[in-house]
Amino acid sequence: MTELKGYIDHIIYKNDDNGYAVFVVVCDEEEITCVGTVPGITDGMNVEIKGEYVEHPSYGTQIKISNLKECEPEDEIAIERYLGSGAIKGIGLAMANRIVRHFKKDTFRIIEEEPERLVEIKGISEKKARDIAAQVCEKRELRSAIIFLSQFGITLALAVKIYNKYGPEIYTIMRENPYRIADDIKGVGFKIADDIAMKAGIKVDSDFRIKSGILYVLLMASGEGHTYLPAEKLTERSVALLGVDPEMVERLYMDLSIEKKIVVKGENIYSSVFYAIESSVARMLLERNMKYDIPDEKIETIIKHVKKGSELEEDDMQTLAMREAMKNGVVVITGGPGTGKTTTINNIIKSFNYQGAEIMLAAPTGRAAKRMTEATGIEAKTIHRMLELNGSADDSENAISAGFGRNEDYPLETDVVIVDEMSMVDITLMNALLKAIAPGTRLILVGDANQLPSVGPGSVLKDIIESEKFSVVRLTKIFRQATKSDIVVNAHKINEGKEVTLDNKSRDFFFLKRYDADKIINVTMQLVGEKLPGYVQATPFDIQVLTPMRKGLLGVERLNKILQNYMNPPSKGKREREHGDGILREGDKVMQIKNNYNLEWEIAGQFGIVIDRGLGVFNGDMGIVKEINDFAQTVTVEFEEGKKVDYPFSSLDELELSYAITIHKSQGSEYPAVVIPLLDGPRMLMNRNLIYTAVTRARKCVTIVGDENTFGDMVQNETQLARYCGLKNRLVEMAIY
Repeated sequence: MTELKGYIDHIIYKNDDNGYAVFVVVCDEEEITCVGTVPGITDGMNVEIKGEYVEHPSYGTQIKISNLKECEPEDEIAIERYLGSGAIKGIGLAMANRIVRHFKKDTFRIIEEEPERLVEIKGISEKKARDIAAQVCEKRELRSAIIFLSQFGITLALAVKIYNKYGPEIYTIMRENPYRIADDIKGVGFKIADDIAMKAGIKVDSDFRIKSGILYVLLMASGEGHTYLPAEKLTERSVALLGVDPEMVERLYMDLSIEKKIVVKGENIYSSVFYAIESSVARMLLERNMKYDIPDEKIETIIKHVKKGSELEEDDMQTLAMREAMKNGVVVITGGPGTGKTTTINNIIKSFNYQGAEIMLAAPTGRAAKRMTEATGIEAKTIHRMLELNGSADDSENAISAGFGRNEDYPLETDVVIVDEMSMVDITLMNALLKAIAPGTRLILVGDANQLPSVGPGSVLKDIIESEKFSVVRLTKIFRQATKSDIVVNAHKINEGKEVTLDNKSRDFFFLKRYDADKIINVTMQLVGEKLPGYVQATPFDIQVLTPMRKGLLGVERLNKILQNYMNPPSKGKREREHGDGILREGDKVMQIKNNYNLEWEIAGQFGIVIDRGLGVFNGDMGIVKEINDFAQTVTVEFEEGKKVDYPFSSLDELELSYAITIHKSQGSEYPAVVIPLLDGPRMLMNRNLIYTAVTRARKCVTIVGDENTFGDMVQNETQLARYCGLKNRLVEMAIY
């Protein structure tokens, strides 16, 4: 361990988000390059550092800092250097020289204790003197706060965040209610706040602790897709988390309700945020479900025009969908693969074009929007892009507070909005979408109600259909062209619980029987790397492995490590970065695993010139690692459409390898071929809904590798994990009034 004392001559690079910096320290007239996470440093700062010398392949010898402490300048030269460094706004080199020449070594005492004396210096007014004193004191208070917070095991970076949020109030907060930190600061969940609170001496049965734990349980439940929990389950989960008696939890429900942090609805308990969102979605859907008095003769004329010259098979339900779309403000069109959803969308578009209406198309993901564009010939956008995501989201991790340019004050300028892949839309995104759709604008929702529900909270499409308050058109007929595909035929058999023939006489649906996990993985690797790319005219990276689980012998975590070494092995030309318990390597296939509304992306054209830029990378977006930059501490990922994003090393928890992904994460996506490794698993998970979703992700070929008995059991298993959502109930309640 090396220990040095000197001053910061200049900062080469600084990331204000995570505090990582590269800077030069002068020690005994020698310049030393240092790297590390050191928030709040400035040029001219006197420091004591501890660290290890390391040899960087590109930048030479550096000190990797383990600890940095600011010191008081010890002589007049050091004081002058610090004041003139820019650390104190309003003082330049000349002013610093005048101050120190006048007050000498007593400079800091004068600034802190007798700031009015600064007016003795030419060019300093009373107002400026007060400002200089305030800045010096604030920096001293920050240092004191960091030292105070460190005794609770709080890192330097987090201590700076906490101080910036609360200032001097932090001492009272730590003494009375450290759980406020979990509510107010991004990256601090209940468990971190609980650990801090225990070190601060907060009792296990403190009301503050129990309330914070209850809200944390509701937050975690939203991550599982729930918008509320039954009171019994909330109590059970809270007791398990907090280690207190059920009575201690239950007695605080009333307090939290009075504080408007939860809403008790019968036997169910919501966080107040999700209850408000659910109620808002129900109200806006009903408001937009206007009835349009269009003469039947006019409707029939329009339908006749749309069908004129069409060589496509006709279906009464497709015709009904056109009628309903013209007569109602909100219409749902649902159906499985091969039932003509795309044709129906195209017919509806033609019917509104005939009337001169403006139409907007959208889908939840980039992949789905791209498919919609190709199928209709009209540009479809992601919902986020259509709503003009503007990056004004706060620190929330979901769409509750995402900033959209289009809202109730600035709605979409269109007559019709058609949204595809509605099964993927969660309650928060639906809320944002409806705010941007003015009453009088028709909303047509298209999706497969038998798909898995959205990754985010809510069961929007299913609840809208089951409320029976809107026009719903169910497409059930499988068209002749679609019957040529065993993917389509077998998907419908699965959905109906019928036996699927596994004789491998198909051209696009195969079942390779294997009963050992390692043998299944070996076959999967051969399929992805050798057999399927030529068969479906795609690259190995285009072929997706879908698995039911994250853990286990055939889980995402194990499969990704094996597939990474097979498809993108280490080599001298590829830089790597340790990430979690694995490695991220240039050339890796990765996925964004949480919505980040503030991540910036760029698209570069010829000669590297930026031709487009924007904000937002979303849960399920997939890309390739293009560069790992150890000096800048960034990983560059290129997503679809050439969008490049620079991730700081501190944000790599938002990425994971995606050679294999869970079936849940594949929602809304379509791949040339999918490979599904399959062995036994938890009954609640291994159900019909899951295998149906997996099979329908493939465009040209499905190959299942594994146990045919597990497959058969999944087809017969209609059990699904319960999802606690109340949109259906809100719609029924509000429709009465």
